[in-house]
Parts: sequence; structure tokens; C-alpha cells
Amino acid sequence: MRAMLGQSAAFLAAREQCRRYAACDVTVLVEGETGTGKELAAREIHYASYRCDCPFVPVNCGALPDNLIENELFGHERGAYTDAKCAQPGLIDHARGGTLFLDEVDSLSPKAQVTLLRFLENNEFRPIGGGSSRVSNARVIAATNRSLHQCVADGEFRQDLEYRLNALSVRLPPLRERDGDVPLLAAHFLHQAAQRLDGPGKTWTDEAMQMLCAYPWPGNVREVENVALRAYMRTDQSVVDISAIAELVDIVCDCEIEASDDRAAEPMDMRYLVAKGHAMVAFERHYLTRLMTRTSGNVSSAARLSGTERRQLGKLLKKHGIDTQRFRAQP
Repeated sequence: MRAMLGQSAAFLAAREQCRRYAACDVTVLVEGETGTGKELAAREIHYASYRCDCPFVPVNCGALPDNLIENELFGHERGAYTDAKCAQPGLIDHARGGTLFLDEVDSLSPKAQVTLLRFLENNEFRPIGGGSSRVSNARVIAATNRSLHQCVADGEFRQDLEYRLNALSVRLPPLRERDGDVPLLAAHFLHQAAQRLDGPGKTWTDEAMQMLCAYPWPGNVREVENVALRAYMRTDQSVVDISAIAELVDIVCDCEIEASDDRAAEPMDMRYLVAKGHAMVAFERHYLTRLMTRTSGNVSSAARLSGTERRQLGKLLKKHGIDTQRFRAQP
């Protein structure tokens, strides 16, 4: 099982809340931006509780269609409708004794909200076509990347359902509030990429790590994981430098142009690294374009002229999206 990872005060406080909630047996609402690890937090609660040996059943509420919501949650009996040739248990039955995790609960339609509220009021449900009610002993943990309170104020979510879901709540801090966690996460995901790809271990250069720390990470932990994987695959050497995160550098530079006065208070070396990274990317693109022009798009000739291996040159051309065909003389 993947574990939550971090050492900042904000992260440790949220994790301690999760562990305390594991000792209770009531509904928990996990709030946090996209990519902060809400499902991991729900699993942390589940596996730290006495329910750890029973199923953890995740449900994407945004994927539950209105016409099938009751069937998906409660299941059906044989003969409940034309194609029901055998009884089929619902997700609530699958989570018996364990945890039902309702992700993106804010995306439930009005009809689905009523259906869920009816179940949460007394933990009773009736499979479609079933004669008698059943009682579920599954614990419900819900998650949202929006404020349910604000959703209620906007008329998008039932207040009585929010009360049911929000018996206990935990807010996962975004990565920009987790001081010192980026280096830990970046190193972890680079190591994980090596394991996934069955490749050699690699490390970040100091400059690349400082660049990662300067980036605001709107996609949070999930974005760190994706960037680390891409950087690992782009790098043949044992160290990953700034050039491997060129796309990220471009994004940071765009943000830098529109920086507020608050950004002026950032350490000077961070702004220097952003500018340096951007200059490196611009230099590579300009150099490769001139090289292709001079050799009429012949990669082998360009490799000899530049003193670069043909394979490495091909990777650089691909990274910058340079099509050699457009440099070749037309017959």
C-alpha cells in the first residue's frame, strides 16, 4: 500500500488527525486540492482502524450515472429487471465490515444526493427488487476538492447531506504550504521511477532541486510524481539536471512574468535559477534550429558537426519538437 509521505508541520498535523479518526467509527470528510492525496488519507484511516482486514472500496462519485446510482450502491436481486438473471451485490455490500470511500462527493447529482442521504440516515438499504431492508456496517469516508460548505451556499449541495458527511473532517494542505517536503517527495518519486522502469537509480542536481523547490506545484503531490517520472525517462545520466525539466521551467518563467510584489521577497538565487533554466532552454532550441538549417535537416551530419551522438541529438530534437523535414531542400 502506498503511504503518505512528508515531514512538514502542516503535513504531520493532518496525518495525526487521520490516525486519531481511525479510532472512531463515524463518517469522515477529507478536503483538499486536486493531487494532495485524499484517497491515501482515507486509506490511512482505514488501515489504522480495526477494519484494516476488511475491504476498502473506492467509488468515483462523478462516474455514477443517475439511472444506475441505486443499482451501483445497493445492488439488485434476480429478476429485478429484464436483464437481471442473477443477484448482484452493490458497492455497499462489497464494503461490508470495511470502508466505502466516496471520492469527488461534491459531483453527485441532486438525485444521487437524496439516495446517499437516505442510506446515511440509518445505514439501511434495499437492493433493487429486494423485499426487505438490509443494514450496512461499512464506514463511509468522503472526499472533495471543493468546500462543501460553499457548495451548500451556492445551492449545489444539500445541507442535510453535508451534515451527515462532515461529522469529522480533515484538510490536506497543498504542497505550497508544506515547507521542506518537495525535496523529500522529488527524491522519493525519482527512486520510484527507477523501480517502476527497472532502471538504475538517479539523483537530482542541486540546481534542479532548487528549481523544483521554487515551483508552486498547482497539481500538488501528483504533479511531483509525474514530473519525476518524465525527468527520469529523459535523462541517460545518473544525475537529473535542469534541462530534464524544461517544460516545468517554461511554466515557472510564465508565472515569473506576472509575479506580484510578494514574489520580490523570494530568495534571489531562486529567481536566478528560473532565469538560467529559461535561458538554457532557449539556447538549446536556437542552437538546434541553426544546426538543422546548416545541415539541411541531416541528423547524422548535424551530429558530426556538433560533436554529439546521433541518438542524443535525436532526443534533443524530439524534446524541442523540431521537425527535421522542414529543413530539407525541396526537389
